[in-house]
Amino acid sequence: MAPDTGFPDADARHDFDRMRRRAAVARLAGWIMRQPGDVTEVLPYGEVVAALGFVSERALGLQVIEVADIVGSVDRTTDFDRYFRPVSPALRARWQRLAAAQRRGESMPPIVVKRVGDMYFVVDGHHRVSIAFARHFETIDAYVTEVVTRVSPAGITARSDLLIKDHRRLFLSRVPLAGEQRAAITMRDAWEYSVLAEMVEAWGFRLMQQTGEFLARAEVARRWFGEEFLPVVRMARAASILSRATDAELYVLVARERYRLVRRHVWSEEIISELSQRGDLS
Repeated sequence: MAPDTGFPDADARHDFDRMRRRAAVARLAGWIMRQPGDVTEVLPYGEVVAALGFVSERALGLQVIEVADIVGSVDRTTDFDRYFRPVSPALRARWQRLAAAQRRGESMPPIVVKRVGDMYFVVDGHHRVSIAFARHFETIDAYVTEVVTRVSPAGITARSDLLIKDHRRLFLSRVPLAGEQRAAITMRDAWEYSVLAEMVEAWGFRLMQQTGEFLARAEVARRWFGEEFLPVVRMARAASILSRATDAELYVLVARERYRLVRRHVWSEEIISELSQRGDLS
C-alpha cells in the first residue's frame, strides 16, 4: 500500500482505485484457478437466512465489531465483492467523498448490521465498511441485531455452502433430533440428507406398524438414533467399512447396500461382514 500523501482527496482517490484493481485481480485469479465464482462474492443475507431457517431476532445495541467478520449484505450484493472492494466505478463519487471526510477527521456514524452466528451482514453503511477494509481498520462501531436460525451457520464461507445448509435444515424438520444426536448427523453431499430422511421415516413407519401405536416425529427420530443408527454405525466401524465417511454417510451406504443383498430391513453380523468384503466399501 502506498504511503499517504497528506492530501485527503488524493489519498481517497488512490484508495478507491487500489480497491477496484484488487477486486479485478481477484476475479481474474479465480477464473485462472477455476475457483467457483461465488468465492469472491458478498454473501446475500436473504439467501443465508432462508437456507438456515429464521427463528427470531433481537437488537443488541451499539457494539464494536471486527471488520474481518463482515461478510455479507442485506441488499447491496452486486456493488461490492467478498472483501467489500467496489466492483463498479459508479460508486466512486460517494466512496471518495466519505473516505476524504474520514481522513480529515470527520466522525462517521455507526454502521447497521445483522449478526448470524459469527457473521455480520450490512444493512446500512456499505461504503464505510469498504473504506474500513481499504484502510485496514480492525474494528468498526455498529448497531447490531442478532438473528437466531434453526441450523447453525458454522462453516459458511461462500454462497455454494448454502445448499447443504438448506438440505440439513429440511432434514432436521423431518427428523427433529436434538443435542448431541443432532450434531452427530453430518453429510458432505447435500442431496444425501433427503435420502437419509426418507430412510428414517420409513423406519419409523415400520416401527409404528410393529407397535400398533402412533409416534411423533421427535420420538421416531430419538428411537431411530438409539435403536438403529448407533448399532449399525458401530458394527460398520468395527468392520472397517468406509473409514473416511461420516457416520451418517456410512449409515446411508450400508443401509442401501444391505437391502440390495437381502431385500429385508434387518441387520446381522453376517450382513456387515459381507459388506466389508466389497472392495469399493473399504
